[in-house]
Amino acid sequence: MKQYLDACRTILEEGYHKENRNGGSIAVHGMMMKFNLQDGFPAVTTKKLNFKAVVAELLGFIRGAHNAKVFRALGTRIWDANAESDYWLANPNCNGDGDLGRIYGVQWRDWLTPVLTRDSGRIGAHSTDQLAIMVDKLINRIDDRRNIVTAWNPGELDQMALPPCHLLSQCHLRGETLDLTMYQRSCDFALGVPFNIASYALLMHILCQIAGLAPGVLTWVGGDCHIYDNQMEQLSLQLGRKPLKLPGLIAINPGLRTLSDFECAVTDDFALIGYEHHPHIAYEFSV
Repeated sequence: MKQYLDACRTILEEGYHKENRNGGSIAVHGMMMKFNLQDGFPAVTTKKLNFKAVVAELLGFIRGAHNAKVFRALGTRIWDANAESDYWLANPNCNGDGDLGRIYGVQWRDWLTPVLTRDSGRIGAHSTDQLAIMVDKLINRIDDRRNIVTAWNPGELDQMALPPCHLLSQCHLRGETLDLTMYQRSCDFALGVPFNIASYALLMHILCQIAGLAPGVLTWVGGDCHIYDNQMEQLSLQLGRKPLKLPGLIAINPGLRTLSDFECAVTDDFALIGYEHHPHIAYEFSV
């Protein structure tokens, strides 16, 4: 994960300071990192990555989850703070009791397009399962430049507990190898970005297992790349640590072969093999 550590240093050295809704931060706009999954799974080693939480959240997205209870049942409380935030609870679109609205997975699996029905003149909605379309193209080896899944739905941003930070992924076939590029508009480098990199690397492995492909290069592209003022002390500790060898293997239950299988998967169906890391560092979570 040298790429990640170098990017952190670039932000600290070249970034500009600004204030926003989460407090002060130092930021750089526009960065890119590449991770060849054949070199190992891109799990940060200068602190402990909560791999089980990565798996649980991604499985929630694959299920199209819209409630924090689903993520908790899968093994992570990562969405609790958003479900309970004052600004979301005050939103008339919030249904309470863990509701998150039309977040990531809902957009992946149930993107709604308004439709005017001719017979009645009433507005209906057509549902598009973007993830299923992506999977089908990969299975049939359709190398389509439009093989994209997006969570950024401008017409429904007010219906989400949190507008998507990582908002688009695009697949590319290189023979029997899968490459994927993802774009992230808002990038909490100390806490969120290592988690997001691991999540999309895991998604690539899942897509490859379904389609019978080899994982290739994950390209991460970031817009607003920032480090919060209250993260500086912990990040300094992390940057002072020597990176360790990447875990070389991710094990996924071989019985999971279809998208429907993965909709029913649990965290115990996944394991990160040979993961060596420095001790956990507690970063403050900004809602």
